[in-house]
Amino acid sequence: MLRAVLAAALAWSLSCAAPASADGPLTVEDARARILLPSRPGAAWLTVRNRGGADRLLGAESPAAGRIEIHTHIHEGGVMKMRRVEAIDIPAGGEAALEPGGDHLMLFGLKAGLAPGDSFPLTLLFEKAGPVTVEMRVAPLAETMPKRK
Repeated sequence: MLRAVLAAALAWSLSCAAPASADGPLTVEDARARILLPSRPGAAWLTVRNRGGADRLLGAESPAAGRIEIHTHIHEGGVMKMRRVEAIDIPAGGEAALEPGGDHLMLFGLKAGLAPGDSFPLTLLFEKAGPVTVEMRVAPLAETMPKRK
């Protein structure tokens, strides 16, 4: 029993902070997704930390989804709306946080069978660093709600 708990804890910690490459400047942390129903789009969030020069997140792909788009939330006419964006800047020596209620990845055409506790691979496509694959953890709904300010 203890061995199973330790193995699960190790797997979770590895999915939360995955280096882009052994020598690369990017690390991805807190990679999590919300998937309610396969018939509805899901959403994914993560933080990219950059120890090198400026880069840009251009997109993502995964065998778990038919299509992935980068989205942001904007206030327009007193209403919060989602909008697709072409890229997210990752500043040199900085970070980009994709969070509930802000920038995020929308997952369309989800494959059936993903539920909280599951995981799936997602490849982030960067302008300079190239493709970086991370393991996305399907999080419980409470963990994926926007934080109140």
